[in-house]
Amino acid sequence: MCGIVAYIGNRNAYPILIKGLHRLEYRGYDSAGVAMFNDKLSVYKCKGKVADLENFTSGKDVGGSIGIGHTRWATHGEPNDVNAHPHYSGSKKLVLIHNGIIENYAPLKEEMKKRGHKFESDTDTEVLIHLIEDIQDREKVDLVEAVRIALNNVIGAYAIVLLSEENPDLLIAAKKSSPLVIGVGENEFFIASDATPIVEYTKNVVYLEDEEIAVMNRKGKLQIKTIRNKEVDPYIQALQIQLEAIEKGGFEHFMLKEIYEQPRSIKDSMRGRVNATEGIVALGGIHDHLQKFQNAKRIIIIGCGTSWHAGLVAEYLFEDLARIPVEVEYASEFRYRNPVIYETDIVIAISQSGETADTLAAIELAKSKGATIFGVCNVVGSTIPRHTHGGSYTHAGPEIGVASTKAFTAQVTVLTMMALLLGHRRGTITESHYHEMLCELEAIPAKIEKVLKLNDQLKNIASVFKDSKNFLYLGRSYTFPVALEGALKLKEISYIHAEGYPAAEMKHGPIALIDEEMPIVVIATKGTSYEKVVSNIQEVKARKGKVIAVVSEGDMIVKTMADYVIEIPETDEKLVPLVSVVPLQLLAYHIAVMRGCNVDQPRNLAKSVTVE
Repeated sequence: MCGIVAYIGNRNAYPILIKGLHRLEYRGYDSAGVAMFNDKLSVYKCKGKVADLENFTSGKDVGGSIGIGHTRWATHGEPNDVNAHPHYSGSKKLVLIHNGIIENYAPLKEEMKKRGHKFESDTDTEVLIHLIEDIQDREKVDLVEAVRIALNNVIGAYAIVLLSEENPDLLIAAKKSSPLVIGVGENEFFIASDATPIVEYTKNVVYLEDEEIAVMNRKGKLQIKTIRNKEVDPYIQALQIQLEAIEKGGFEHFMLKEIYEQPRSIKDSMRGRVNATEGIVALGGIHDHLQKFQNAKRIIIIGCGTSWHAGLVAEYLFEDLARIPVEVEYASEFRYRNPVIYETDIVIAISQSGETADTLAAIELAKSKGATIFGVCNVVGSTIPRHTHGGSYTHAGPEIGVASTKAFTAQVTVLTMMALLLGHRRGTITESHYHEMLCELEAIPAKIEKVLKLNDQLKNIASVFKDSKNFLYLGRSYTFPVALEGALKLKEISYIHAEGYPAAEMKHGPIALIDEEMPIVVIATKGTSYEKVVSNIQEVKARKGKVIAVVSEGDMIVKTMADYVIEIPETDEKLVPLVSVVPLQLLAYHIAVMRGCNVDQPRNLAKSVTVE
């Protein structure tokens, strides 16, 4: 949520800022703005999209080779022109953009009001830039020192970039609990919330760590110090994403492109890690802590949203294959209920972005209790991998659509490999079953390719139900988390109310909702619970519900009962989530498109949730 982009160098900054803000639109936002220096400091900002900002700046002076830009996701104050970033200081000689939340902004604001400061917005960000100027004036220190002192007086999360009219050859950036990356060019620097706006210009980047301040000038000098005034040597590393990976590649939407990328992203997540012929699963992050994993009395999985659903699939996998008790927790609730954590626990933190604030907070709590923390993330160099004891990247590639698709299947793939490796090492699955599962796993990409050929059929089903007000999704065992994920995808991008339930729970409440207007999506693939699911479908049909069933190829029983049948390749039930979720992604996508919704940037949502 929120996006930062900034530039200092010899190029015209405005086109770089606008292109960068477009690249960051996937993060979710409701207003946008830029600040430029060209003989004087100018701020242009407005409610709406980056395109609205471009219209607003048309014909205005946006020259200059230094500037900052921002997309805001509202926290303090409603989305409007005044609350949009950047924000001026009282003298209008300083301007600031900010991601995160300053939790103690209210007492700071009251204190500065007593000293004569006047505020134009409702934001915590304006309080911070006033505080910096106030310290500079009262303490008679330079701007960098004023930033350092101010950041020692704030509580909360921040990624900030500061531009000064009196120091137009300088950019100052800092971060805590909100990501910020610096691209290093030839006598120029690019700053952004993530690498997507930077990759076009340089592959050399520095990831700022928490409580670090970076000072950049036009001569190509980069200085980093902590808010405790300790100098830090910049660590420059190479970006691992390609520009074409963040383009649509001929697809109408990023979400559709990413759904179709799943055969490849699953292969990439297994590449060099799985060899069914030789019976090998190689996950470096686990091997470094293998003894702890093998001896673990309990695994705690934490995640939010889609990552939490992947964790629910992993709960079945770890308990089934490795016979280790598992608890799956919402990261957003984990630290607020005083959880019991032992030093022998393994905590697996799942996050697509690697920046999820709730998950980071849960990680820090678990670490303080002595647990071993293992991360499953997609973004190389992100914060969570740097704060865990070990981990595995999913290698799904950049996911731009706000509603996760390939991230889910990549996470489930990595978690499946982990469960198989542990089950094999602990001797809780037979050698033959282990090899069968590896062969099945390697066959998943080809099976998803077959499912993608059902796109037209799913588009037709979507046309029937696009105006529905409610949906119910049902699954059992391994497909229960798929029901949750299917419902989440629909509500995220189409704004139709949808709920996922264990199929057996239907008659404990949700069955009261069923009538001839209610579509019910049932995952009824072959497996140990198949007959039970058939009974649940009969209960739905007895109440005139409209059943959309996902079944295994060749199924003849459900086909006679359901109103619409989607046949997917028969798959071992432990791996069914990887295949059965794909038609639900396509169904949600087509319904949203037909309803005229913004599929890639659904309202109120953010890709990377960097505040609690």
